[in-house]
Amino acid sequence: MSELTAQVRLVPMSDPAAAPLLAGLHLEYTSRYGRNDELARYPEAEFAPPHGAFLIVVSGGQTVAGGAFRRYDAATAEVKRVWTHPRHRREGLGRLVVRELEREAAGRGYRRIYLTTGPRQPEAVRLYLASGYDPQFDVADRPTRGPLAFVKDLHLHM
Repeated sequence: MSELTAQVRLVPMSDPAAAPLLAGLHLEYTSRYGRNDELARYPEAEFAPPHGAFLIVVSGGQTVAGGAFRRYDAATAEVKRVWTHPRHRREGLGRLVVRELEREAAGRGYRRIYLTTGPRQPEAVRLYLASGYDPQFDVADRPTRGPLAFVKDLHLHM
């Protein structure tokens, strides 16, 4: 599949088409970190307009990727929930999701993106580095505990 055959949709987090993304994230988080409450940490309203967004990527009628952002502060959106179905990884969908989230955040007046990922998600670290995010940690000596933070100034990249 290519980005050209994929359709990006803004949906509420409660939309049935978002269920595969949420289930996939739950599986990822629990298989890598054990029991956790990451998906329950923020209410759905934080990922809804006007300050947030939740998007999915659909191909062949199936949700294959997606992500979201919420308000971090007046100038900054916090990206969360970025996921690609395991069968569709390494097809550019993660980059598509990140680009679309950045575009949507910029359109809503945000000037900066903040995000974190976990130390057991090296593919996420690679995605954010390749997407122009500045790590807030020493990449050469990546921590094995705690969140790994990244930032990106949208006005420099849009």
